[in-house]
Amino acid sequence: MIRATLTLTAASLLLASAAPAKAPPFETPAKVAFLIDLSSGAVLLSKNADQRMPPASMAKMMTTNVAFELIKKGDLKLDKMCTVRPETWQKWHGPQAGSTMFLSPNEQVSVENLLHGIVTLSGNDASVVLAECIAGTEEAFVNVMNEHAKSLGLTNSRFGNSNGWPDEGRTYVTARDLATLARAEIENHPELYKKFYGQPSFTWGKTLGSGQAITQANRNPLLGKVPGADGLKTGHTEEAGYGFTGSAEQNGRRLIMVVAGLDSFNGRIGESVKLMQWGFNAWQSKPLFKAGTAVGSAQVQLGSDDQVALVAPRDLAITIPAGILSKVTSTRIRYQGPVKAPITKGQHIADLVVTTTEGEQVTPLVAAEAVEEAGFFTRAWIGLKQLLGMA
Repeated sequence: MIRATLTLTAASLLLASAAPAKAPPFETPAKVAFLIDLSSGAVLLSKNADQRMPPASMAKMMTTNVAFELIKKGDLKLDKMCTVRPETWQKWHGPQAGSTMFLSPNEQVSVENLLHGIVTLSGNDASVVLAECIAGTEEAFVNVMNEHAKSLGLTNSRFGNSNGWPDEGRTYVTARDLATLARAEIENHPELYKKFYGQPSFTWGKTLGSGQAITQANRNPLLGKVPGADGLKTGHTEEAGYGFTGSAEQNGRRLIMVVAGLDSFNGRIGESVKLMQWGFNAWQSKPLFKAGTAVGSAQVQLGSDDQVALVAPRDLAITIPAGILSKVTSTRIRYQGPVKAPITKGQHIADLVVTTTEGEQVTPLVAAEAVEEAGFFTRAWIGLKQLLGMA
């Protein structure tokens, strides 16, 4: 592991020295709680964040994320029509099936509408129909979910179905992994995130008898209560209690929160709003680097260049308690290196680690330019220099 040290000026940090500041207190009856500031990577609250738990419908974020990935790659179209198999409808309709989109047997539904049914309505039926449409069977889709979870760095989660329905413990997550998944939804698919998350309601299906259209409200407890709230997913089963993974953005600063194990619908609303408001009000963000700013460099192995510049992929900041002067005690660039070529522009190859009086905050750094693999003669020359002790 190579650790490169980076020196920052006091002016660039907009901070002053002060005695160590304690994090603002926050107490919650939620069995699990986690809050992270994406602008800095700072974890503002962590309560049982790595404890395995059933996700309930929060698992549907992974179903959605798999679909988003396929759409991004061009392998899945929003206008693709999916058939509601009678067997799937039979299992996932009626009061015993939990939240539904009110699909009908043999109905043709587009991927776009199924995604609205999953995100806004939390439809268990919509999740299974989309899974079957993408992979043929829900079981095959679950394999895709678990492979994708690994690629996203969800190190302590496993999925046994597409909708989070209780399955004797086969499906489990942690709050930290849910926050990582939410971040992937937001940062990797910004246009799709904006299109599907944060909708106040969605209309699908018709009532029996009168045939009146069914409109259901989004259960997101932050919508209309916290400015900038736009996602993500609630969850509830008897086993899991009431949970929520949420996000909001204010003045360019985005927070992601997870609460779980609450004992009531209203309790979930109150704790979700309180935690998100605390995150914005009790903490403040201080800028470090604008997006695209060169921060340092990393050594490259067997590349057309022996170094690659590292830049901020977005506006980077640190997060400190509001109203308190804080001190940066150290800064360094951390990466596993030297980094082997080829390297693509924008590839995440290092992290900026800023240590403040409140703890470490880690944000990603990416390659400023592509670095191609060195040609034969260049590699031979590098090998010769290493042999002669010249490198």
